[in-house]
Amino acid sequence: MTVSPSAFIRGTGSLLAGLGVTIRAMFQPVVTCQYPRQLLNISPRFRGHTKLLADRENPGKNGCIACGICAKNCPSGSISNIEGEKREGEKRKTATSYTLDYTTCSQCGICVESCPSDCLAFSADFNAAGYKKEDFHYDLVKEFEKRKKTS
Repeated sequence: MTVSPSAFIRGTGSLLAGLGVTIRAMFQPVVTCQYPRQLLNISPRFRGHTKLLADRENPGKNGCIACGICAKNCPSGSISNIEGEKREGEKRKTATSYTLDYTTCSQCGICVESCPSDCLAFSADFNAAGYKKEDFHYDLVKEFEKRKKTS
């Protein structure tokens, strides 16, 4: 097989151009994040699933008064099973159960805006993963208790 000199020169030029691109890329800053070991900063406007916030007067308990306004205003019907009890010595009810079905949540934010006690906010949980639909049914009171123990 014989190659003409002009084809050889074109091929060599093409090879050097490709090597030039590769060598320049080697000296540029790395843009890839090594995910499990290194996490990127999440935007403060990121909307994960909703979470319960602590009560302003008593930071040891959640601030939900179990009024149900968030469930009534939810267009997706994702919020259910809001139960609460009035404990002795307290002025108002405290939520004991608050179920969020994240599979149907549209993350519109109406629940966060309509909460009269300002006890709902969006979490920064961005890597929710599971094998079953039930893995995304969150009891926000239990999630609050877990966060309280770890912090």
